[in-house]
Amino acid sequence: MSTDYVPSDAALVRLLISDTGTGAAQVFTDNQIEDFLILETSVKRAAAQALDVIASNEAMVSKVIRDLDLSTDGAKVADALRKHAVELRKQADVSDEDGDGFVFDIVDAGGICPVELAEWPSL
Repeated sequence: MSTDYVPSDAALVRLLISDTGTGAAQVFTDNQIEDFLILETSVKRAAAQALDVIASNEAMVSKVIRDLDLSTDGAKVADALRKHAVELRKQADVSDEDGDGFVFDIVDAGGICPVELAEWPSL
């Protein structure tokens, strides 16, 4: 593998949620992955949110099904996915505390533009 490869945030989200197939084999579209990244502050938090969505879908659709020798339990699958999401959020919290993650706070500057120290323009 080339050392020049730098994965995109979307590719990292897909890797964390095991959504690495192509085309119809993917759980989420590229736009949906980008939406998770917009909603959350880090790759791991976006992946956790994606897992929560998959878990909700699994619980709603699969339920408990038994047919001959085959059985599925959507609630157990959903629970496992949610536990994985919790662990990803814990990892993101540790990264935030260590300063490894990109996190920012929005601070009220009292109506003054901090860069130019001038009043904000009226819209």
